[in-house]
Amino acid sequence: MKKQTQHPIDIVIAWVDGADPVLQQKRLSYLKPYKSFSHPGVAQTRFHSLNEVTYCVLSILKFSSFVRNIFIVTDQQDPQIDQVVNRYFPERYKDIRIVDHREIFEGFEQFLPTFNSICISNMLWRIKGLSDQFVYFNDDIFLLRPMSPSDWFVNGRPVLRGKWRVAPYERLLWDELKEKFKHLFSSKKNMERSASFQVNQWNAARRLEFQWKYFRSGHTPLALHKPTLENYFNTNPEILKNNISFRFRNYFQFNTVALANHLEILSGNNNRAESQAIYIQPYKRSENYVERKFMLAEENKKFLFICVQSLDLASKQDQEKVFQKMKSILQLDL
Repeated sequence: MKKQTQHPIDIVIAWVDGADPVLQQKRLSYLKPYKSFSHPGVAQTRFHSLNEVTYCVLSILKFSSFVRNIFIVTDQQDPQIDQVVNRYFPERYKDIRIVDHREIFEGFEQFLPTFNSICISNMLWRIKGLSDQFVYFNDDIFLLRPMSPSDWFVNGRPVLRGKWRVAPYERLLWDELKEKFKHLFSSKKNMERSASFQVNQWNAARRLEFQWKYFRSGHTPLALHKPTLENYFNTNPEILKNNISFRFRNYFQFNTVALANHLEILSGNNNRAESQAIYIQPYKRSENYVERKFMLAEENKKFLFICVQSLDLASKQDQEKVFQKMKSILQLDL
């Protein structure tokens, strides 16, 4: 398929190699060394990499050849995918660029380094040369079959993938009660609330004055309109600064995609779709868990994406199963 040029679509992938000793030392230097303090946003699995980004990139090049550029956003690191891209898609080598955090945080250097995916996603619209239409990936998300531009954008507006959900007031109340209990009876009086994918999305909706429901997205590639984020953050610079001030993911932050989705909804965007993603977390699962999930992905054509989260926690056997399945889907001899 010829690459799309009239209304280009770019891909942005957030990536980190948590095993890098330089990054590890940098991260540790920002942790509070007090026994009475517990920080839930620093779990090692958030930062580990098993080279999933290679399969992520190859799946995009194979199944979405219309994509113009792929930007891999990272912190002074290199995923070293040059060789494999040159081997299978040599004509696309120059369409992949590594973007350092210093580029997207230009003018906001006081908030670096950051180890917080929410902060990073807040700043993606600042990538130099990024198209107005772009799709945000985590490195553990892969395409399963051929895509078309309309899977992500219709009439120049993003397709919002997710479902309406009732506002999580019960969860918020329960979290508040737990915090009060720990303050009164636990030795960890300074323990932060665990950041919640659900609550972070609700925080975005509530900021835009949604009261009883919110549009919740899942673990799937997420289409974004750069001007939507650019206009909001340029108009509300203090909101941006406050949200990117957390070195590690925080309960009270708002999710970037949720903010963009609700801004789109308020502006009249009616493009909707289900996530069309299969979610896999192959840790402490039954023996045939990975096989069953991939069989479902292969047999049911409605699924376009697969997200394999916390693969580093899985057994070596299940890790190898996932990679072998992806090699089969991509029909590449890696």
